[in-house]
Amino acid sequence: MTEITVPTLGESVTEATVGEWQVSEGDAVKKDDILVELETDKVSVEVRAEEDGVLSKIVAQEGDTVEIGATLAELGAGGGASGSKASDDKPAQKSEAKSDSSNGTSGGGDLIDAKVPVMGESVAEGQVGQWLVQPGEAVEQDQALLEIETDKVAVEVPAPAAGVLEEQLVSEGDTVTPDQVIGKIRAGASASAAPKSEDAPKAAASSSSSGGDAKAMPSANRVASENNLDLSKVEGTGKDGRVTKGDALKAVQSGGAAPAPAAAKSSAPRDTGPREERVKMTRLRQTIARRLKDAQNSAAMLTTYNEADMSAIMSLRKEIQEDFVAKHGVKLGFMSFFVKACVAALKDVPAVNAEIDGTDIIYKNYYDMGVAVGTDRGLVVPVVRDADDLSLAGIEKSIMDLGKRARDGKLGIDDMQGASFTISNGGVYGSLLSSPILNAPQSGILGMHKIQERPIAINGEVKIRPMMYLALSYDHRIVDGKEAVTFLVRVKESLENPQRLLLDI
Repeated sequence: MTEITVPTLGESVTEATVGEWQVSEGDAVKKDDILVELETDKVSVEVRAEEDGVLSKIVAQEGDTVEIGATLAELGAGGGASGSKASDDKPAQKSEAKSDSSNGTSGGGDLIDAKVPVMGESVAEGQVGQWLVQPGEAVEQDQALLEIETDKVAVEVPAPAAGVLEEQLVSEGDTVTPDQVIGKIRAGASASAAPKSEDAPKAAASSSSSGGDAKAMPSANRVASENNLDLSKVEGTGKDGRVTKGDALKAVQSGGAAPAPAAAKSSAPRDTGPREERVKMTRLRQTIARRLKDAQNSAAMLTTYNEADMSAIMSLRKEIQEDFVAKHGVKLGFMSFFVKACVAALKDVPAVNAEIDGTDIIYKNYYDMGVAVGTDRGLVVPVVRDADDLSLAGIEKSIMDLGKRARDGKLGIDDMQGASFTISNGGVYGSLLSSPILNAPQSGILGMHKIQERPIAINGEVKIRPMMYLALSYDHRIVDGKEAVTFLVRVKESLENPQRLLLDI
């Protein structure tokens, strides 16, 4: 007897509500079949069977509140017993995949599942990219089979063992969840001994495109019933075109009715011209677009400006650069000075290092600095942890490592979560002045710009100095104008007198 329990649902999530059971007591189930959906205040999570068997007892009923580790049901042996009620609506694709596992080939051993890895805190799904290996091709252990795009990073699915890829269970564009089986590998087989499964990708493709009946997740059905929503008019973004809870909530927020003909016409894809090309946005780009717009919609965003004379920092870098590189193995750039200057200013003006949570303000007593990096996939913001404890050399090394991994697509979820403040350097692209958009839920972001020589009045005389415009965008709901200006002046003072950073004043 195997207990089906509530899985870990993410940091700070301690309980969930049981949704509709997809199977009944006495039903035979296959490994990875969806048993029930759990709803939390953040995401909906599917609980799947960990092995073949018969669902002998349902412990938690729909609507029950359950804690992490609580027993949901009991699974008994005998998934193929004739006395159990067969679940006719189980996906044929999975059943066939499992039946194959008992049929060995002369060229190899057991079939091993290739699964979607855990993709990070709060990441509940991803989109399948292009397969890098085709059925019948040999793979090495840990070789990348395909890439999955999430709303934060791209994650490679490695081969769990050396052998031959026998089946592809998902196709490019499919939505998948952590621990979902996406392929089968015949362990120890050689490419010539393994049969090529030509039908597998076709079956997966037809499965993903057969969403004409537009099944809805249980949570989406509940949202629909509570809000009198017609789900047949809601476009599903889940696996196989299923309508998710998020789809239903979005439809409710937008009015819950089918769009008027004029609106439908305006939102429909327009025809492309002979000199135009249509390319689908990546999940990362879609998420960037959505979050930037959400930041504008939710925050009372305002920007204040100042300028800094960069003469002192430029002279210092020129004077000590060779010795700095010789000792630390990395160049002394401008970003480390800005990180240090921002940390000092955040200590003086803690509201800029805080965030709003409902009707509360959370003040952060740490300084994890997000550094915006442009990549081919879009803008990402890796985090320099505990920047207040790092030296200039430590900050430069951390930024160099994060920047390289960002451009190589090697950043993990943890590398981009939890920043308390962000610095964006548009100056590297030649930007003279801009208004950066907040990186929610943060309350401040500093924009650096191009260093340009300009005439400046100093003590009644006109001098030519290398100047940089600084821009602080902030959430006016939590940061007052006086605090924002004070913060930016502190940054300016630290940059124009870098000795203040070294002396911690």
